[in-house]
Order: sequence, then structure tokens, then C-alpha cells
Amino acid sequence: MDNPKLFVYTLKAEDEGKKYEDILSRRFHFSRKVLQKLKLGENVRADGKFVFLSSRGRAGQTLTVDLTEEETSTIKGENLPLDILYEDDFFLAVNKPPGQVVHPTARYQSGTLANAVVGYWEQKGEFRPFRPVSRIDRNTSGIVLIAKNRYAHQQLAWLSAHNRVLKKYWGLVEGFFPWDEGEFSGSIRLKPGSKIVREIHPEGLPSLTIYRTLKRLPNYSLLEFTLVTGRTHQIRVHCQGAGYPLLGDELYGGDQTYIARQALHCRSYAFRHPFSDEEIKIEAPLPYDMRLLL
Repeated sequence: MDNPKLFVYTLKAEDEGKKYEDILSRRFHFSRKVLQKLKLGENVRADGKFVFLSSRGRAGQTLTVDLTEEETSTIKGENLPLDILYEDDFFLAVNKPPGQVVHPTARYQSGTLANAVVGYWEQKGEFRPFRPVSRIDRNTSGIVLIAKNRYAHQQLAWLSAHNRVLKKYWGLVEGFFPWDEGEFSGSIRLKPGSKIVREIHPEGLPSLTIYRTLKRLPNYSLLEFTLVTGRTHQIRVHCQGAGYPLLGDELYGGDQTYIARQALHCRSYAFRHPFSDEEIKIEAPLPYDMRLLL
């Protein structure tokens, strides 16, 4: 799409007689929520004329969907440092430092990544909601990918749900890690009596982390983790379960001698761009505290 606010598609022979909403949902993965929003106005046109989503298309028609949003952010923009790794008309990727919260909470109402991103957009004269495609813990550093409109967010969520987004983390675990590569597959659930802590348990959700050892030092090792599933605290719980907790991870028994937070960093993000079909790979350099240990 040359215009990020317009979705344009020429109907093919196999689209003949199909409802526009079916074409958008099945071929282009428009979610039910997005389609409901489109029904509220004259957002869908065929050959320039307004059509109902329930109408049936004809091969050769040019289908245009207006993705313009009137929404504004409820988050206060702030002039804060922002390490931008990638940006186009649909997505923004930033390198979040350790210690920064992604989204405002009752405890952290300012200074968050969301405040910084909204402030950055406001300086450019752009006003939109903050839509992170994924979140990372406050003390985890690295890539956070943000969608610039509802449809872009939904497209990346669809790719993630179908394992078409490759996300890798680097982490420092306690001790001399003995295996070169392998996987952690323990099911994960919320620990009874806690609102935060997770544990490996047969009744939990299936979870899979692939690991590869990058470097071994006398007291700790650097590992690369590839997430196949995306459970809360997945890498942290799997490392604890294997007997090699992340350095500094107080919640899961990590040694805080060397670093005062879990030594975990979202290192890379790779996916096929849902609009340009280009292969996108985003990488974030390690933060100072982890580089110092290496």
C-alpha cells in the first residue's frame, strides 16, 4: 500500500461472487473487530463507490478500504529518549532500556515507553493510540514493536499466532551451561497463591523454548533463546526449571551478585512485512550492563 491509510486490492477470478467481508477476512486476515469498525462508516468502496461488506464482489473490481482512524491517545506524551531501530508507515521498533515500563500502570504513570513513543509522534504532528505488538518485562531490555494502526497491529498479531514471527532473546544464565543446543518444553502455569510468579507444572499451558549456547564463562553462560510459544515469563521459568536461572532474576532464584536485574534482552525480531512482503529483520545491541559482563 502506497498510502498507509488505504488498503487497495483488485479482485481476482476466484473472488467472483464472494462477500467483501469474506475476502477481507480469509485472504487478508481482517479480524472481526476491524470489520465491525469498518461497518460504522462508508469505509469500503468498489471502483470508487460505497459498498456494504455483505455485498458480493466481481472479478476485476478495485476494492478500497479506508483505514483512517479518528482515535487519539489517552496516554500523555513526554519528551523522553527513544532508541529507534526501525520505522515505516505501519510499524515502529524501539530498543527499550532495562528498568523502563512499557505501558503506564497505577504505579508507573509517567516515564514509560508509551509516554516516550506518544511524545515522539506528537512532535511529528501525528496522533494515534499506543499499540505494542508485544510487551517485555520492565527489567528485560530490547525490542518492542509498535503498530501504527489497528489493521497493522492485527496483521502482526495474526503472524505471531501462526508462528511466522521469529523472535530471539539473549540471556546470561548462572554457571557453566553444559549443553550446546536443545529445547525446554515444560508446561507453564500461574503459581497457586501468586498473581505474578509462574511455574512448570503438567497442568500448565504447553510451552517451548529453543536454546543455543553462544559463550561460556567460569561463572555464567550466554545463551540465545528462540520462542516458539509466548507464555508470560517463559524463558525465565524454563531457565529456573533447568537449574540454570537467569543472572539477577530475583523472582526465579537468580544470583544478583553480577547484575541487579534479570539478564535478558530481546535481541532480534524477523517477519515478512504484511504490506510490502519484504523480509524484515530488526536487531538490538546488548545494553551496557550485559556487555560489561561479557
